Amino acid sequence: MTERAVLLWIHGGGWRARAEEDGAALASLGLRVVPATYRFSHQARWPAQLDDVRAAARAARAGADGLPLLVGGDSAGGMLALQLGLRGVDRPGDVAGVLAYWAPVDPLDPEQRRRRAPGDDPWTDLLGHPPATGDPATTDATAATHLGSGVPVLLVQGRDDVAVPAAQPIELTGRLLAAGHPAHLWLTHGGHALDLARPDLLAAAAAFLDRVLPAAAGD
Repeated sequence: MTERAVLLWIHGGGWRARAEEDGAALASLGLRVVPATYRFSHQARWPAQLDDVRAAARAARAGADGLPLLVGGDSAGGMLALQLGLRGVDRPGDVAGVLAYWAPVDPLDPEQRRRRAPGDDPWTDLLGHPPATGDPATTDATAATHLGSGVPVLLVQGRDDVAVPAAQPIELTGRLLAAGHPAHLWLTHGGHALDLARPDLLAAAAAFLDRVLPAAAGD
């Protein structure tokens, strides 16, 4: 299959560890999947993780042979993919699209915090303190703070996800559309960390890519 784009894949794991999902299933859609790594929350606080994936994106872009650069990830990696895509690698709009799977996007979501065990809040570990209204780090880590570049976004979410309430991507989709982003939400059955090779998930990604990469769709 002809390669259509390079996909920088950012792994999940609560910003604490490396999840097993590597995005390899998306290679079947004509994507060259390149992995990104970043410092975990016990090694460095936000926004060090964004700095790290920006550096990885620059390296992926340098080796892309002229192909468009997409960014994607699952769970905590999906949050980083959104941050990178919405804000840009070096400037807003320099990423062709974002594929974010079951990504936490709102550190102030009370439902998400209620579902965690006492003392177990990945957002607190990431920021170095509990998220709070008006706190600069909390605001900066909130995806909806960085809208307006027009970058296309695909959000994929299991409606029964316990780790990330489905209301988060639903609300973000509305805000993306209002800010002028081509935004697509695939809300489906299942919970957290679904199989990216599942037919409906691959079909949603393929339809998104046909819109984001129109020149390559007819190859």
